Amino acid sequence: MATIGTFTAHADGSFTGAINTLAINLKTVQFRPVAEKAGDKSPDFRIYAGKAELGAAWKKTSKDQNEYLSVKLDDPSFGAAINAALVVIDEVHTLVWSRSNGPKED
Repeated sequence: MATIGTFTAHADGSFTGAINTLAINLKTVQFRPVAEKAGDKSPDFRIYAGKAELGAAWKKTSKDQNEYLSVKLDDPSFGAAINAALVVIDEVHTLVWSRSNGPKED
């Protein structure tokens, strides 16, 4: 896993921070809670970089009972969507990414 961002949680349920990779340098990123979800599979958060929507996130619970956000970032400039997780590491909300190993074979 690679850390690609750190965020601050706010009382209104939002998160603000930055995302940095070799190709992305976003200094102002905000996870905004979705007030009225359209359905069970709708995201819990919309992610914005300035005025542009960058992705979405869903609330999840790990098998160790730790809450986290499953994050999907996408933009026309990306080669493919980025899947990441917003987790708490050492009391810091940290956006982590790891490369997919591709489809599992039976």
